[in-house]
Amino acid sequence: MNTQLILETYIENIIQIMTPYGTGSGFIIGDLIVTNSHVVGGLKEVVISAKKIQRSIAQVVYDDPYYDLAFIKLDFHMPKNNLTLSQKNVEDGDVTIAIGHPYGLNYTATEGIISKASRLQGDLEYIQIDAAINPGNSGGPLLNADGNVVGVNTFIIQNANNLGFALPYFYVQDALDSFKALGRENVIKCSSCKNLINDENILNDYCPACGIKLEVAKLRKKGYKPSGATKLIEGILDALKINVTLSRRSQSSWRVEHGTARIEINYYENGVIIGDSKLCGIPTKNIDALYDYMLDENNKLSYLQFSISENAIYLSYLIVAF
Repeated sequence: MNTQLILETYIENIIQIMTPYGTGSGFIIGDLIVTNSHVVGGLKEVVISAKKIQRSIAQVVYDDPYYDLAFIKLDFHMPKNNLTLSQKNVEDGDVTIAIGHPYGLNYTATEGIISKASRLQGDLEYIQIDAAINPGNSGGPLLNADGNVVGVNTFIIQNANNLGFALPYFYVQDALDSFKALGRENVIKCSSCKNLINDENILNDYCPACGIKLEVAKLRKKGYKPSGATKLIEGILDALKINVTLSRRSQSSWRVEHGTARIEINYYENGVIIGDSKLCGIPTKNIDALYDYMLDENNKLSYLQFSISENAIYLSYLIVAF
């Protein structure tokens, strides 16, 4: 299959993952969503969305810093065409397709080849690829020409030209088998002894099997705690009975939807808070009269302002925080 056909066939499996720390990618295997551990950022809950999954809060049920893998669970309708892990070894020169959401550009597919089928990084093997992957691709699938998952796009070499690395499918299969055999959720894999530890069995963030400090356990217990202007904004949203977790897009950005209305709220380091709502496109007639009306209204308003951006009319609310 060519790249376009693969994307069209399996696009329902591709997940966007959002946390207060950033965004990443994931993909459906069976009844779980697979991604990188560093994408979920040590959180127990993340926000996900996909073609057939509306923006939802999902549970991180497995966190494995050693493989840099995490599994997420949510009740969802199975995709029409299921992704499956590859059953054959990859070789140098094989064609690959990386799919994900780099820089928030949804469902981006890039094609390349396997530069090195097995590149040792620390204790683990990785697939080195030349397909372009960027921040936001992490956790997304690396597919072969048959549309099977051969790896999880995991990291790149900074300031290098298309040097990407994917965790091979056999590590993913190993993690899935171990997790499902345990039959429990809220599991952490110890990076030292490799045991699977239940959250409730962890005391003071130390592994009960080998005694090493589990940083991911500390992060999961702490959770995300906003501060400063972010805490203020989220307190206001909560008081308005808006689900803060679902509306949060980053540590300084939120999206609130009500009916057909959408408000984008952004906080900037200079202390400016702006809420924007797109009203409509610029009409083809009576534009002069529209401009006169908006300018006249802006002279009457204080914090609210009409504006035009990219042929659309916005109503904005500006606050300068001190």
